[in-house]
Amino acid sequence: MRADGDILASFLVVGANHRSSSLAVRERLFVPDDGVAAFLDRLRRARIDQAVLLSTGDRVEVAVQAADAGGAQDDIVAAFADHAELAPAEVKGHLYALGGADAIRHLFAAAATLDSLIVGEAQVLDHLKAGHEIAREAGMIGAELDSVLQAVYRTAERARAETGIGEGPVSLSSSAIRVARDLHGALDRSAALLLGTGDMGELIAKDLLAAGLGRLVVAHPNEARAEALARSLDCHVAPFDTLDDALAHADIVLCALGARRYTIAEDAARRALTRRRRRPVLFVDAAIPGDVDPEVDKIDGAFRYDLADLERAAMDGRADRRADTEAAWRIVDEAVAEFVRDRGGRVAVPAMLRLRRHFEEMRRAVLAEAPGDAEKATRLLVDRILHAPSETLREIATKPPSERADAPGGRSWSTIEGALVRLFRLEGTVTPGDRDGRAEDDENRKEGSA
Repeated sequence: MRADGDILASFLVVGANHRSSSLAVRERLFVPDDGVAAFLDRLRRARIDQAVLLSTGDRVEVAVQAADAGGAQDDIVAAFADHAELAPAEVKGHLYALGGADAIRHLFAAAATLDSLIVGEAQVLDHLKAGHEIAREAGMIGAELDSVLQAVYRTAERARAETGIGEGPVSLSSSAIRVARDLHGALDRSAALLLGTGDMGELIAKDLLAAGLGRLVVAHPNEARAEALARSLDCHVAPFDTLDDALAHADIVLCALGARRYTIAEDAARRALTRRRRRPVLFVDAAIPGDVDPEVDKIDGAFRYDLADLERAAMDGRADRRADTEAAWRIVDEAVAEFVRDRGGRVAVPAMLRLRRHFEEMRRAVLAEAPGDAEKATRLLVDRILHAPSETLREIATKPPSERADAPGGRSWSTIEGALVRLFRLEGTVTPGDRDGRAEDDENRKEGSA
């Protein structure tokens, strides 16, 4: 692994989210908790030794530290393709790949839930921390990646503490619970059906259970996804091909698939209401785009609320939410800039240590040559410090510009001079006499190199 200061150059995020990919592809890319270790081992065999996997209902992405970021990107795409049982070319078009500071900012924003369907929902940060622990147990967390993740957590927690972004999802969930109670009374006598595994749907389902919901059933086209979420929520699973029966037994239907087509069509809702003998159903559409056909509103006994409806019920307006989001973005951008400055500064540390050791050796040598004579010792020290740089600068200056490509600053001599002024904080200007008169410098150089 590279030195700590090169974290930026070797940091990479590759993944798919609700904007970059279709639900069908994202479902195939999803890695359940019990499959994460095997996925990380696949990356380890590809010589990626630091990686963390974030896999939720709305995003699947890998963050890695890798000396060869380009090669690592190809390896991650191949690992996703292998897991999804698709060709790499089929997968690649659905993935984003970010490196360096862009990757850092992406992960900071994702953990702060500024990149989520619902700004402020806490699911992503929880999943990232869980993935971090799995990766640590798998031996895939080194000092470099751990330092990135710790900075991510600090920033996400600061954004939630210093702004109101965390209140929005809680308010939406509270609105759903309030509407459910208005419609059905005590929740302990109510049953809910959760369709899909989207983060907001999971959040509302958890809060309904905490509020006393009597029964929860999860259904998903991918049975493994349904079973994984049901284990997390400690509830039952319904086969997706028995959706009509599940709807007929549900007082509350939470939809969180986002399949870009209506999962609950008008005719399916009518059949369910008929079988329920018109006992009302609350449809909470927590998907973007929506899962419930708006025509369902026309059915007696069907009450459809999408996220906008819940937000209107929870908030006076969106102005505060926008202000909170903008404030959270400022926190993220400040944290990213600080992280980049800190890690960038560490690049110079090894060179500075070598330079300090080199000068210390010179200091000891001249003190041994001129014990008790401060004037001679300091003159010798200055001469010897400047000897090698002076020789190198003369050598560079005598070359034609086309041959200075390997010199500091490239071909421009003014750039080289500017670097010296900046490094040593030189003041004043060099006169023509200083440029041409070298007798004193040559004499000192001879004595200093002796």
